[in-house]
Amino acid sequence: MNENPLPPAPQPASPPRAIRVPLPVSVPYATYVIIGVTALVYVLQLVSVAVFGSFVQGMDYLELYGARINELIRAGELWRFFTPALLHASPPHLLFNMYALFTFGSNLERHFGHGRFVLLYILGAFAGNAFSFLLMNDASFSVGASTAVFGLIGAEGIFLYQNRKLFGEQVKGAINNVIFVIAMNLIIGLTPGIDMWGHVGGLLGGLIFTWFGGPNWKVEGIFPSFSLVDERTAQDVLIAVMAVLLPFVGLAVWGMMR
Repeated sequence: MNENPLPPAPQPASPPRAIRVPLPVSVPYATYVIIGVTALVYVLQLVSVAVFGSFVQGMDYLELYGARINELIRAGELWRFFTPALLHASPPHLLFNMYALFTFGSNLERHFGHGRFVLLYILGAFAGNAFSFLLMNDASFSVGASTAVFGLIGAEGIFLYQNRKLFGEQVKGAINNVIFVIAMNLIIGLTPGIDMWGHVGGLLGGLIFTWFGGPNWKVEGIFPSFSLVDERTAQDVLIAVMAVLLPFVGLAVWGMMR
């Protein structure tokens, strides 16, 4: 009598494999240009001291016309919400900020793209200087790219969080590192002579911009032809710009009316 053959024994399932999709790679030209321009401006600051000497509170000629000085902002010199990010008080001040810009900026620019990265940097500088203008003593003045750099640090944290599924388990450690860097720098910011409110404002600007307009990657395609698509549109980036400008312009106007 014929018997039906027994079905083959089930084979053990192979363990799932994590398939890594490469993120876009591009040369961070904007980061290099910002570093180069900022370094050149500092050289001009040194030249101005050699030619003209120092002025009130030890300011050089460029600081005199570009630092965050509340009284002069109220007099209509609105460029001072941006120009402090190009000026520095000493070589260590410049080197520390440029190292931080290179560390965070070169990675972020590859993800954000050149144009969106430049927007992030400028908005971080503006938000930091607007916050500083509102909350710092009128007798003080401030310079430095740390407002913009804190914007980059905040952007890094939000970018990692919003794309956490793409990065996998390693994202927790990366986000914790960003939080640690923020916490340590804010503690250092309590030291007299450091514009902590500028750091906080820049951080908030970077967080807000990236939350609404930072890259939000989606994996498309079938193995092995994967690709990454950024779900953010130009309209999203515009909304992100306005989400930063509206509150911080409002704070600046409030500060000018006091």
